[in-house]
Amino acid sequence: MSQAADKLKAGEAWKDHNLVFCTSVGTQLDASNVRRAFRRITKEAGIGTAWSPRELRHSFVSIMSDQGVPIETIADLVGHAGTSVTEAVYRHQLRPVISKGAQTMNTIFGDSQHG
Repeated sequence: MSQAADKLKAGEAWKDHNLVFCTSVGTQLDASNVRRAFRRITKEAGIGTAWSPRELRHSFVSIMSDQGVPIETIADLVGHAGTSVTEAVYRHQLRPVISKGAQTMNTIFGDSQHG
């Protein structure tokens, strides 16, 4: 349901906080709201209800990495203070970025430059 439809349906109960994502009455989402909605989505998708929104972080990191987003940017987007946790926890998702970096360095400093 769209936010405009939620607003109409809620009527006087609607609390406009100018939020992009909110409850059906316009208030701020809390963790329980998000988990409940996520379980409904995964159930409707036929993949069960044992999933949590946190598991999307791996998908997010994979997609960003596959698109060539720098590790520093990915770390910032997932809320890490530096890149070490991002690299340690999501290493398998970061392989394309790391490989591209290694290939670039090899092109710059490889044997072909010195031979």
